[in-house]
Amino acid sequence: MRPLKFLIGLFLLPVVWTAIRATARLIATLRIEEFGGHPQAAWWLAGGFLFWLLLYLLLPRPMRTYVLGHELTHAFWALLMGARVSRLRVTARGGSVTVSKSNWIITLAPYFFPFYTMLVIASAFVLGLFFNLQPYERLTLAIIGFTYAFHITFTISMLTIRQPDVQEHGRLFSYTIIILLNTLGLGCWIVVVAAPTLADYASHLTHEALLTWDWLREVYAMLLSFASPQ
Repeated sequence: MRPLKFLIGLFLLPVVWTAIRATARLIATLRIEEFGGHPQAAWWLAGGFLFWLLLYLLLPRPMRTYVLGHELTHAFWALLMGARVSRLRVTARGGSVTVSKSNWIITLAPYFFPFYTMLVIASAFVLGLFFNLQPYERLTLAIIGFTYAFHITFTISMLTIRQPDVQEHGRLFSYTIIILLNTLGLGCWIVVVAAPTLADYASHLTHEALLTWDWLREVYAMLLSFASPQ
């Protein structure tokens, strides 16, 4: 399976490039006043994000909190895939969870699924069914930004060291999947909280995919010209 996953990772490289460029184009169209239901919404979201960055740089890193979220993400996706989960272990140096079956989604999920952010959103949704949370909308946005920054910083940090999860499926395959899903996830967040629509994002993706395809055709033609006898 490793050679096959390497080829899949190789194939996904232009897809990752397309997603990065399309998401960058989407970000370039944003206006602060378009976020949420009030002009200050984007500042609260960004404020929460920047507040975590400050804590991350200045204070000891809460490794046990990260490890707990990491292992719970494995467990969550394992349950979604119909696996049985047991023996959750969490320490500041690492953790583990026992699952009855595994696949690349379960293994790599902690690197592309922002567990604490989704927990905040799910909690806000459930509480919103019983209470009026509108007065706390800005605080909720700040917490979302805070937890999303937590996910991004720890994901980058963890990927700079050897990760058994990544080694299991091969670096090229794992990194392309992680970057691709994080990039598409960011694009979807923008669609949810700002003015651009899913159709806008799809349009950017299509545009960049066509540009990438044209570039690949040019590279292929160039390689053929070098390989052809003069």
